[in-house]
Amino acid sequence: MNFKYDVIVVGAGHAGCEAASASARMGSKTLLITMDMNKIAQMSCNPAVGGIAKGQIVREIDALGGQMGIVTDRSAIQFRLLNQSKGPAMWSPRSQSDRKRFIEEWVKVLSSTDNLSIWQDIVVSLIIKNNKVCGVKTMLGIEMEAQAVVLTNGTFLNGLMHCGKTQIPGGRTSEPASYGITEQLVELGFRSDRMKTGTPARIDARSIRFEELVRQDGDNDWHQFSYLNTVHRELKQMPCWITYTNPRTHEALRAGLADSPLFNGQIKSIGPRYCPSIETKIVTFADKEAHQIFLEPEGVDSNEYYVNGFSSSLPWQVQLAGLKTIKGLEDVVLYRPGYAIEYDFFDPTQLHHTLETKQIKNLFFAGQINGTTGYEEAAGQGLVAGVNAHINVHGGHPFTMGRDESYIGVLIDDLVNKGVDEPYRMFTSRAEYRILLRQDNADERLTERSHEMGLADSHRYSLFQKKQSACADFIGYIQSTTVRKGTIDGWLESIGSTALHEGCKISDLILRPQVSIKGLAEVLPELKTKIKDLSEETELNYEEVVESCEIQIKYAGYIKRERQEADKLQRLEQIRIPESFNYEEVQSLSTEARQKLSRIRPGSIGEAQRIPGVSPNDISVLLVLMGR
Repeated sequence: MNFKYDVIVVGAGHAGCEAASASARMGSKTLLITMDMNKIAQMSCNPAVGGIAKGQIVREIDALGGQMGIVTDRSAIQFRLLNQSKGPAMWSPRSQSDRKRFIEEWVKVLSSTDNLSIWQDIVVSLIIKNNKVCGVKTMLGIEMEAQAVVLTNGTFLNGLMHCGKTQIPGGRTSEPASYGITEQLVELGFRSDRMKTGTPARIDARSIRFEELVRQDGDNDWHQFSYLNTVHRELKQMPCWITYTNPRTHEALRAGLADSPLFNGQIKSIGPRYCPSIETKIVTFADKEAHQIFLEPEGVDSNEYYVNGFSSSLPWQVQLAGLKTIKGLEDVVLYRPGYAIEYDFFDPTQLHHTLETKQIKNLFFAGQINGTTGYEEAAGQGLVAGVNAHINVHGGHPFTMGRDESYIGVLIDDLVNKGVDEPYRMFTSRAEYRILLRQDNADERLTERSHEMGLADSHRYSLFQKKQSACADFIGYIQSTTVRKGTIDGWLESIGSTALHEGCKISDLILRPQVSIKGLAEVLPELKTKIKDLSEETELNYEEVVESCEIQIKYAGYIKRERQEADKLQRLEQIRIPESFNYEEVQSLSTEARQKLSRIRPGSIGEAQRIPGVSPNDISVLLVLMGR
């Protein structure tokens, strides 16, 4: 074999799959290296994709031409659009997936991608010459050449699993850890540290008393992750189930705290504050008598259930004793207990916004190696790293996204400018421009740009153009069509709105909080006909078009105001700071600012402004020095 490639991607998790798929589809000869070809895109923790802010990331990946949304839809066994009682900026899609089918769908994608090869092996070191990566060396002793390398090692770098006092080296249950890469990079001057994450027990559905639990069904409507008309949910839809811990549960768990790695000093690294283990919950929230537990199915043909909300590294006997006190789980049978895992990550302030490292040319990091957690955050980084690895090899303008363009842009900007002191998870509160970054308009924000650089294909771009044209036509009709006084007064009063004092445009009616386009169509025959005409365009999801138009009309004022705010701040992004600028010589900068700016080396005033410890006064000094 000839082991020479344009791009090598190390690790076939969610980041690695997106990175390899993107670089290969853009034309780079790509190799994806994985420890186990049977566990490509393994859902290591819960069998779900999306959720608050994470769902927006998946929609962005799809709009860019990535694969996660497509794979998720085709493997979905329950779909929900969360936060529909709030404004559309907060709507977040979430899907339970069949764990086995998710892997199978990703394997289909990778196997059918031109320019992409897969190799089963473990990478033990990088080949670096003159501060530039030139390839990798594997455990089999093979040296593989590449012009760019993307590391997506997940939790495998010096991974160590904990279940009570038992410690097992590994990156995931029954899978070995990866050694050598951390040590090599630290020798080259990279800053590394340790993080911790965890997972709950898996239990046998045949031992669950479902009749005692609260059933939670999914949404049976048109919403999904992918914008493509050829992608749909194909599997049987299944419910999740809700139950709660109780004082007896907490008592049983407290009895084992002395053997908890989190509390006896065995684990010293930092875990996720927003997704604590059950033992952390009962200690931190000692006054709370109950914690919600979700039982989530792992697949349509599996008896395995995931105990969401019960992540633990306690001894397995203690976990089992605690589970048996929970309503519906009195007879529970374990498939395997939960465990915690510690692993190496690298300070992400050592990266450019392209996710290329600042120390080594053409070396990219994506996923948990950057201190993030979650499939979605990893996949978004993987796509950006894969695209830029291709660009570094073949030429082109670096691909980055601003904080006003995508949640992925917010994620990467936070990592590069702020670093992490705990596993980073995306929340809507991290984004300043939530109204601009809605899940419904990800295609509007990103598809055209992706098509221009060669990732979003012609079919996706054609669908996008048709949708844009249909939206413009429909909004034009709504804004120009008048509803006469007295026509629908009875209906308006029936929904708690006021009657018309004079004729008005349909668009003015839609601004009322009680009024929707769907509701108006039932009393305005002409509007109903217009929607029917939309539905006959077979390539478009007419319901998506109608929803998009309604959001644009209802929230036009908010959208305009937020766009103006984003444009003001964008001016600071255009003021570039030379890469060689010597901050230590500028005594008018605070000491902390000089230290932070010298270490992170922001590319613009806008980036500098977002670095913790850099004050408004420091920014004023930089503006003067940059001639502004």
